[in-house]
Amino acid sequence: MNYETILVEVTEKVARVTLNLPDMRNPLTEKMAEELKEAITDLDQRNDVNAIILTGEGKAFSAGGNLKEFKSNFDKPVPQLHFEGRDSTELFKLGAQVSTPLIAAVNGPALGGGCGIVAMCHIAIASSEAKLGLTELRLGLVPFVILPWIRRAVGDRNAMEMMLSASVLTAEEAAEKGLVHRVVEPELLEEEVMKTAMTVASYSPLAVQLSMDAFYTTEQMDLMKSFDYLSTLRVVSFRSDDLKEGAAAFLEKRSPVWNGR
Repeated sequence: MNYETILVEVTEKVARVTLNLPDMRNPLTEKMAEELKEAITDLDQRNDVNAIILTGEGKAFSAGGNLKEFKSNFDKPVPQLHFEGRDSTELFKLGAQVSTPLIAAVNGPALGGGCGIVAMCHIAIASSEAKLGLTELRLGLVPFVILPWIRRAVGDRNAMEMMLSASVLTAEEAAEKGLVHRVVEPELLEEEVMKTAMTVASYSPLAVQLSMDAFYTTEQMDLMKSFDYLSTLRVVSFRSDDLKEGAAAFLEKRSPVWNGR
């Protein structure tokens, strides 16, 4: 598909989705939110994609919402605001719905909604020059839609402090709070992210899918019921072609050839 606000490329089972409004610091416009949702959903369904990298073109990852669009909302009726806001809401639901791991390459400032995308990704690696934060309160806004992901990433107390202070964290501070997993020098970001993506993409796609299912399905489940659900998933794994292939490849000291079944 041809997109107006993002770039999409696929190489060796790794997809790269680049937010591509660099002159505006890659704001999450309504159009970009819609295109990100479409692109991630499409890539998640492709058999030739086992990992998805999200990054920003230029010096910023994403500066968050678009103020010009916010101003246009002042005069819209409530039903119109509700339906127009669905795309951004649906975008942030994808983190718990896709079976393909999302990997954030935080190349620069990730603020507001941009910070939410980083928190939504399953793995986040940041340049030492990146800045992250929830700056919405400075404008009289509230980080409504992204708050669940921020809370999951950094915990309740840190999420509350980030929201109420509206402060901007360094990459190292973000790593200390758990918002990103690793921080590397800018010139090493591409290499480190691609190495991580290629590692994830090298595993059985079925095993990765079952891993994602196990994690998100049991997160809010009763403890005893979670054991029963995971035991059922284990049967699926034990009878899969990929597990047979993985075991055979290990014993034969060769690389496995996965078929995703």
